[in-house]
Amino acid sequence: MFESSATTSASLLVLGLAGYGYHKYYKYLVLQKMEKAFKPGDPVLELAAMDEEISKEKTNGLQWLRQTEQAKIDAVVSGRDTGHYLLLIGEKGTGKSSMLLDAMQKVDGEGISMFEAHADLEIFRIRLGKALDYEFHEDYIGSLFSIKGPREGNTALLDIERAFNKLEKIALKRRNSQKRRQKLARPLVLIINSTHLLRDDEDGRDLLELVQQRAEQWAASNLVTVVLNSDDYWVYERLKQYATRMEILPVLDLPKDQAMSALKQYRTRFFGEEPAPGIIEQVYNLVGGRLTFLARVAKAQDMLQTCHEICHMEKVWFLNKCWILGEEMDDDVMDQQKYASAAMVLAKALVDQEAGVESTYDPEKGHLLPQIPLHKAREIMTRADFIKDYDHINIFTIDAQAMVRADSVPMQNAFREICGQPGFEEHLNATLDRISAIESLGRTREIIAKDLVSGRYRVSGRPDKGLGMLVEKEREKEG
Repeated sequence: MFESSATTSASLLVLGLAGYGYHKYYKYLVLQKMEKAFKPGDPVLELAAMDEEISKEKTNGLQWLRQTEQAKIDAVVSGRDTGHYLLLIGEKGTGKSSMLLDAMQKVDGEGISMFEAHADLEIFRIRLGKALDYEFHEDYIGSLFSIKGPREGNTALLDIERAFNKLEKIALKRRNSQKRRQKLARPLVLIINSTHLLRDDEDGRDLLELVQQRAEQWAASNLVTVVLNSDDYWVYERLKQYATRMEILPVLDLPKDQAMSALKQYRTRFFGEEPAPGIIEQVYNLVGGRLTFLARVAKAQDMLQTCHEICHMEKVWFLNKCWILGEEMDDDVMDQQKYASAAMVLAKALVDQEAGVESTYDPEKGHLLPQIPLHKAREIMTRADFIKDYDHINIFTIDAQAMVRADSVPMQNAFREICGQPGFEEHLNATLDRISAIESLGRTREIIAKDLVSGRYRVSGRPDKGLGMLVEKEREKEG
């Protein structure tokens, strides 16, 4: 019995030590893998290098386009500018992601991790784990012994919190190591691209709040600098409520001189020819200073035709999303027509404002798009909820100063063309009248009294007070 007991005890002891040793080794391995994720080189840079448009050789000639914004992003990404976290906000196609990639390339991605956000929290969790090289304990061997799996009962938000805890340990270890080596401790950088893709619902807001709490804490201790990139205003509106260390970097369209110089360099690079100044100015008048439009035009054989195609596509996009149906519309499309008519009313207000100013074009700065304060835009539409969706589908845009304007110069051209059509104002008023009539019918209640004889009747009562309705015949006056 003693020998059996000793053998069993020794076996259990060896098994326990082996399990404890594996557990400590696994935790050490997790931190080592995450630390390697911040070594020089990054999968995002490797993917970007495959695209000739944003590789190092191709971007070096265009770094001067946004010197001010690029210098700010370089300082944050390289760790020279600390003590805060950064929110990039601007319309789609203004070059925000390209500037982030360029800043990462300058330091070869050392101490930086970048990933794309997603509306689904599970996919967000997987992308975060890939960027940090963290498996969320899903490869833990304890599951082979029928131990409860680490994912059972956990949500994606809890896993993201766990990943941030590990990231904080890595940042602390890195800073202590740099201090021992008598080096300047620079924070890690976590870049979350396309933050606007998060849903503006309870889960999305909880995730954004979690990220902001960590960003505030890490900025205060110079452990990690979080960089958020968003196309939509609602992200800024949500973060502003609790922001103390957040900095905003608006990224807008290029001014006229820079846009024309960029188009000239694009054209020279793609075709080896220098376009005439008159053609360049015509291109700018049609598409403005949006980098994505300028790059598309520069690649085309006929630049002016491509400009007209861009303007046409923007107009078609707006009409497909927000065209109004007039007074003959069916009541089943009531909700969609409320959405569409509000957009048309706001577009007409921008066009009217444009007609009321002296000039909408500056010879040096270029286009001066009309803009309306956000609260006034909501007043004009008589709705406060639609503007957020308009911003998301790139019809209108809201900048960091809460000013509403057309998303781009081609979109403003589309507004001007649509509102200038003969009979548009009457068509819009007929649609609004039809919406009011349908709403009035929905608020009207019909009372039918049967088996009445000729004469005058009086209806009384307060059904809203629970008193019911009374219909009684009035007595005829004698004489």
